Amino acid sequence: MHLEHPFHFDGRGRTADATHSGWLRGLVEQVLMTQPGERVNRPTFGSGLRQLPFEGLGDELGSATEFLVQAALQQWLGDLIAVDRVDVHASDSTLRVTVAFTEVRTGEGHVETYEREGVG
Repeated sequence: MHLEHPFHFDGRGRTADATHSGWLRGLVEQVLMTQPGERVNRPTFGSGLRQLPFEGLGDELGSATEFLVQAALQQWLGDLIAVDRVDVHASDSTLRVTVAFTEVRTGEGHVETYEREGVG
């Protein structure tokens, strides 16, 4: 049994459960959207993605951001997933991060896209 992210209650008033795939997606999202220093007992947890400048995201900054995200995912979720690819794109005020990964336990591949508005 896994808790659904973000944490909430289901229609019966109980803690909402997530499928295994949904749980992994939530874990990846937590790493991407958490700033280092945001968690008291894990001050290095997160990717630092939200503090990077995305206005005029060029090839060099885009590649560095993809490397940063991939390294954070490997550090925090390396026992659960193997990161195959990370693509970061910014347009207007929307940041779009696509992560392709393979579950270590099952070998099943996933491609998940995360969007954040209000960047840049």
